[in-house]
Amino acid sequence: MAGAGFKTWSTGDVLTASDLNTYVMEQSIMVFATETTRDAALTSPTDGMFAYTTTTPADTLSYYNGSAWVAVDLAGDITGVTAGTALSGGGTSGTVTVNVDVNGAGSVTAVAADYVLIEDVDDNTTKKALISDITALAGDITGVTAGTLLDGGGTTGAVTLNVDLSEASTSTSDADGDYFLVTDAASAQYKLTKANIALSGMNNDSGWTTNTGTVTGVTGTSPVASSGGTAPAISVDTQDAQFVLSNQVFVS
Repeated sequence: MAGAGFKTWSTGDVLTASDLNTYVMEQSIMVFATETTRDAALTSPTDGMFAYTTTTPADTLSYYNGSAWVAVDLAGDITGVTAGTALSGGGTSGTVTVNVDVNGAGSVTAVAADYVLIEDVDDNTTKKALISDITALAGDITGVTAGTLLDGGGTTGAVTLNVDLSEASTSTSDADGDYFLVTDAASAQYKLTKANIALSGMNNDSGWTTNTGTVTGVTGTSPVASSGGTAPAISVDTQDAQFVLSNQVFVS
């Protein structure tokens, strides 16, 4: 049967016995010492009525379901929370807390198909991720080895390589196509060929080889005479020479 529901009262309304019984008595929680006193007082209970007993049974709330009184279990049936594998915390009363405890977990050799727990930065929730997906995010370089003319390297962290000319072998080659490793004023490294160095006038620096080239002409100044050309003949004209004798200059 449907309940009486709720009624709003206004000043001056007449409160009848039926209204009092229906909206007040039948829809309130009545308190009795025992179920016996409850049943004696409520000989015709209505569906949905609540009654509370203080003694027998003690501190029990019951409701009438239309045919019988049914006790309401006011407490949950959880008697304790035990922290299991890889968890810590728990308890048997009050508000308990359970935390993840990695040290409590067993050890295993991970494979690509295994999962690990991660925190999703997009929504701050804990999720699982495949190890294969995580390893795919990293590069596959396992080490850096210093080769010829280099030192440094390593297999972990940030590695550094440096040029080490002391590791270079000695060569007697002197061809224009050979390369030299140079550092400019801005500490940048470049390679230059021997021909480049010759053109830049660097040959005479630090004991490098002397510049070589082809003579294209010689002009004589008295008393030196020259025939010019790429293979000039050079001679001294004694007729135009000056003599110094006893601090006196004579011109022929």
